[in-house]
Amino acid sequence: MANTITLTDHEEIRDWAAGRAGHPAIVDVSPEAGTQPLLRIVFGEESYEDVDRPERPPNAGGYDLVEWDDWFEIFDKEKLALVVAEEQPGLRDSSYEIVRLP
Repeated sequence: MANTITLTDHEEIRDWAAGRAGHPAIVDVSPEAGTQPLLRIVFGEESYEDVDRPERPPNAGGYDLVEWDDWFEIFDKEKLALVVAEEQPGLRDSSYEIVRLP
């Protein structure tokens, strides 16, 4: 990413994701105590949940689509920020990085 901006405001993050058909997700991680959940934003076909998908055993990999409130609860608790590319005319960049604030 050339020029980036850092987003922490919930509405700005939701708007950024919505503009790219993004949906909040939590990566399926180990159920062991002390394991930090990993946040993602998924795009395109990945953002559609298959209701016929069989249940995965714990720690089987993949991710679960979640509501924004659940995603932001972890986002705020872990003091995270979303780093995205600055808007450019005619370009809809969906690359991002989730970083911990200092």
